[in-house]
Amino acid sequence: MGIDGKMGIMTLDATGRDGVLPTGSVMAESKAAKPIGQEQLFKFTDILKKYNGGKARTTTRIQASEQWWKLRNSAEELEKTRIGQDGGWVSSSGWLHNVIVAKHADAMESYPEPNILPRERGDQQEAQMLSHIIPCVLEQNQFERTYSDAMWQKLKTGTGVYKIVWSKNKLNGLGDISVENVNLLNVYWEPGVTDIQQSRFLFHTELRDKEMLVEQYPELESKLKSNGFVSAKFLYDDTVSTEDKFTVIEVYYRKRVNGKVTLQYCKYIGDTVLYATENEPEMAERGLYDHGKYPYVFDALYPIEGSPCGYGYIDICKSPQTEIDLLKTAFVKNAMVGATPRYFVRGEGGVNENELADVSKPFAHTPLDGNYINVMQATIQELRETSGNTETSTGNIQSGVTAASAIAALQEASGKGSRDSTQASYRAYSQIVEFCIELIRQFYDAPRQFRIVGEYGAQEFVSYDNSGIQPQYQGNDFGMDMGYRVPAFDIKISAQKHNVYTKVTQNELALQFFNLGFFNPQMADQALQCMDMMDFDGKAELMQKISQQGTMYQKLLQYMQLALTLAERYEPEAAQTIAQDVNVTMAGGTGGTVGTTSIYQGDNIGGIQKQEPTIVQNARKRAAGAASTGGEA
Repeated sequence: MGIDGKMGIMTLDATGRDGVLPTGSVMAESKAAKPIGQEQLFKFTDILKKYNGGKARTTTRIQASEQWWKLRNSAEELEKTRIGQDGGWVSSSGWLHNVIVAKHADAMESYPEPNILPRERGDQQEAQMLSHIIPCVLEQNQFERTYSDAMWQKLKTGTGVYKIVWSKNKLNGLGDISVENVNLLNVYWEPGVTDIQQSRFLFHTELRDKEMLVEQYPELESKLKSNGFVSAKFLYDDTVSTEDKFTVIEVYYRKRVNGKVTLQYCKYIGDTVLYATENEPEMAERGLYDHGKYPYVFDALYPIEGSPCGYGYIDICKSPQTEIDLLKTAFVKNAMVGATPRYFVRGEGGVNENELADVSKPFAHTPLDGNYINVMQATIQELRETSGNTETSTGNIQSGVTAASAIAALQEASGKGSRDSTQASYRAYSQIVEFCIELIRQFYDAPRQFRIVGEYGAQEFVSYDNSGIQPQYQGNDFGMDMGYRVPAFDIKISAQKHNVYTKVTQNELALQFFNLGFFNPQMADQALQCMDMMDFDGKAELMQKISQQGTMYQKLLQYMQLALTLAERYEPEAAQTIAQDVNVTMAGGTGGTVGTTSIYQGDNIGGIQKQEPTIVQNARKRAAGAASTGGEA
């Protein structure tokens, strides 16, 4: 949508906003007036190159981790050891690969689900709606696949990266939230910062095909001559050519405007501006997003100081994996020596010492000692213990352990590392949800339709906009303007999916509560006191339901007692029926007399049987008197 752009082209960008530069003689005036021009772009590129230099070691480590993941680590092993120098076969076992696969399975079993809680009573309805709507938004972004890709990235390289932005092109121009996984090699930050939000600038680069760029921005045809910056890339299996591809650079930075810190954004190629918020007066004052944060979330596995990135399982476990490959290579070669028939030819009784010293010509050998096998097994066990991928965590239990509770305890203890990693991912997911809420607050002006899961799994279709979470004017108190209140929410993350063991445990706990009478409203107080000392998922919600049942039960008894009193006075013939209903209710609805249920009679402490409540005894006496004398006068 741009036009002749000697200074810069303002056009439709990834955020969906557009602008047009003036033409003709006004272009020269516009060139001087625009805050972001060629000079600023050169400055951005210089900063990007500095950030790239500071990230060099992290880039090398990430590229190496990908090679280890593809079992193409022999080059690095050859550089550090003598393995494979004879040009023969080299082992590349998959022990480390199996660790990452198992950890990824653990992560996907604990796929997160948000529960949004209000901080004020008046925001309860909005919090409930957001708890239903945000999973729908994430589902439309195929977030489960994004989450899976980020987990692979996190486990291999140590860090998963998400990008949460507003895309105007979605929903046929209506716009919606976009959540995607980002290649860590294409993101650049200020060296030395641990929190990405503390970086002075944040860059994100992407290679785009020249034809597509010219098709979208026709004015670039004469400007795309050389690539001023190219990001590092992985060693792909396919031959990936960068010919006729140019780097599109996005830069985020903060600037204080009228006392408020705003998030500014610029998208450019070389010395050509594609979009800049500072070049639009309205956006320059407000910024790109109202939340004022860089729209990226970093999820590190093993955090390190001075970097938002962390170490992955490959960084921690590649040393024992190298030892395993070295030993296994030697074992296989030794086995081949033993299986290959060789002939010793005597020449005047002498021996060729050069051939004897050459291990690649194994004509003289001895059987392999068992100690070497033990060394390799110990190294394998070291890798398992270091990564937490022990035999117990994979379902293999040591001989002699047969009790189900003991097996469950061992498996639960072996999963501590995976649960810790999952909690870190939940913290990152919580930030993603916060970004989604803020984008909904800013952009959901028009009502949108959602299909949500209602009570007991029923489908419901609702309409939602951001009117309920916009800043709300508080009016005047005692002549003082109270300003605006912005609805705020707390986010609690839980696992959407549970493994089979967790489901069985939860179901057995519910059956035990039922058999012990926890759901009997007569025992509400005792059940609540017992549950207060317990700890399990959903405890608060269950205690609330039991408390409500106990309260309703007490009110029911009061109303029935009132009905019995009125019946004795005005409808004596109905008093006996009502008294029987009171008796049945007190007995737990079994149809017998009070105290006939096993749960009720079993409620004794120290051998003292629980007696029939006084209210029931009085009700029975009055009912009997009403039936025999025709009621009280």
